[in-house]
Order: sequence, then C-alpha cells, then structure tokens
Amino acid sequence: MSVIAFDEIISSSSSSSSSSSSSSSSFRTILLIHGLLGCGNDFADFAHSLASSVSTSHDSADWRMVLVDLRNHGRSTDIKGLSQPDDTINAAKDIANLVKSLEWAWPDVVIGHSLGGKVALQYALSCAQGDYGDSAELPKQVWVLDVVPGKIPTTSHYAEIEKALYKLKTVPSPIHSKEWLVDHLINLGFSKFLSEWISSSLKRSGDHETFYFNIDGVIEMFKSAKDMDYWALLEHPPKGTEIAIVRTESKLKWDSDLVERLDSLAKRETDESTGKVSVHVVANSGHYIHKDQPQTLLQIMTPKISSLA
Repeated sequence: MSVIAFDEIISSSSSSSSSSSSSSSSFRTILLIHGLLGCGNDFADFAHSLASSVSTSHDSADWRMVLVDLRNHGRSTDIKGLSQPDDTINAAKDIANLVKSLEWAWPDVVIGHSLGGKVALQYALSCAQGDYGDSAELPKQVWVLDVVPGKIPTTSHYAEIEKALYKLKTVPSPIHSKEWLVDHLINLGFSKFLSEWISSSLKRSGDHETFYFNIDGVIEMFKSAKDMDYWALLEHPPKGTEIAIVRTESKLKWDSDLVERLDSLAKRETDESTGKVSVHVVANSGHYIHKDQPQTLLQIMTPKISSLA
C-alpha cells in the first residue's frame, strides 16, 4: 500500500524531538494538513509551538505532531499507487492508510487549513461512516482553519485561482526564478498576490525552479474540495467529536449568511448523544492564520487540546 510523505514532532514530559518515523502507539496524535499548493512544512513552526504549549499545559502527556504532504503536493508529488481519482475523499483516505500502515493510534486531533480543512472534515465523515474499517476511531477534535464547510461559490476570487492553475500548464520551462514566474503571471492578468502565492510553491532544482506539486493533480483536488459540502456533518456532528471552525474577519469569504449559520450551530444545545460545533474568530489575520496570528491560535487551541490528556 502506497502512503503519503510525512514528518513527526514528538513532544513529551521528558523530551521534544523531530523524526521521520515512529512505531510507538503510546502518543496522543495531532495531525496537521496543509492547504492547496502547500506542504507539511507549512505547519512546522506552528506545530513546534503547539507541541510545546500542550506539553507545558499537561506535563504527563506525550504528543505526536504529524505533518503530512497531501497527494500531489511536496514530497508526495511523485508517489505512485495512491487511490484514484485525485479527490477529497481519497486525500482523506490517504491519511487513514498512513495511520494503518504505521500502526499508530488513530489521531485524537486533526487540524486542516483551507483545502486541508475540507480533507479534515472528510476524514471525520469517513470515520463516522465506517469507511476505514471497524478499528478506526473518530478524532475527538477537528479544527478547520479558514475554509467554508459547504460548497464554495464561484466568486471572482476562486475563479481566478482555478484559471491560474490551468495557466500553469502552459508556463514554459525551465523556470529560472520565482521573480520571473511572478512577472509572467502578472503579465497574463493575474493579481500580484496570487502570482506571489503560486511562486512561493516553487522548489530549487539545480540552476532553475520547479513546481513542488503536480499541476493536474492539484487542479482535480481544488475542484473536488470546492464542490464538497459538509454542512450535514456540522448539523449532526458524530458523538464525542467537536468540530471547531476558526475563521478570519474577511467578509469576502465569510458573508453574513455563513456567519449566522455557523453561529447558530455553535449556540445550539447538545447532549451526550451527539458531538458539537464551536466557532472562533481571529482578528487581524490573513488566510494563513497559523502564520499571521500563531499566538492567538495557540490561545484558542491549547486549553481544548490539553483537556484531552
């Protein structure tokens, strides 16, 4: 069985270290899933801070932070044999297969940013449906960072992203520098912000730059994630699971109807027969909350995650 690439950060009462593999099942696991065109390393700084924060809050707990490279991204770009098609369901299944192959305990916490947030929701849904087998255990917490849980409307912003991804298929190679690609995309009519974001996903290879993702694969993943709708999961969260939506103040992404719908779910009375939804707003942050406002995010997450120990 093919598995996606990952890194680990191990944090315990006695030590804190990084490694690429571990067969121990004694750790509580926090799994972090990056966004479109990213890789696991995008979460590295935040994961180290979170490991330190939860360990300080509960000295007796041993934590494993797992930073994955989703299919078609980072070191998973060239991995063969992953289930097809390249959609959100199979991206989530990759995570379950990783857990099974390494014989880890199932993750207690799953954190996903943007595209990774949709994958995190699908992972929870598939666990609840029994898609990963009888041994699979639901995460106790699912953290969804700045992505709409339902179908994403075809606004100009998302339309521009999809158009830019298709244009990448026509970019001449070799790409000599990130600056060249930024200028090239701007000349094609894309915004400077979008052009710089795409160019940040280049990797140096010899005397030129190369994409650190598979273009065709990420296009399919983007289209799939955009069309997936997890409102039913939020309306009926599985017993024992909290789904925490962390959003920015952006009115472009989070319109009043969305905000009202989420707040209504968070305020709803629940009992032990069902899970719950919480909503957290991070002020003065861009899309990358874990980079723009890491301390605020830690203050939100640490008490909740530490309560699991």
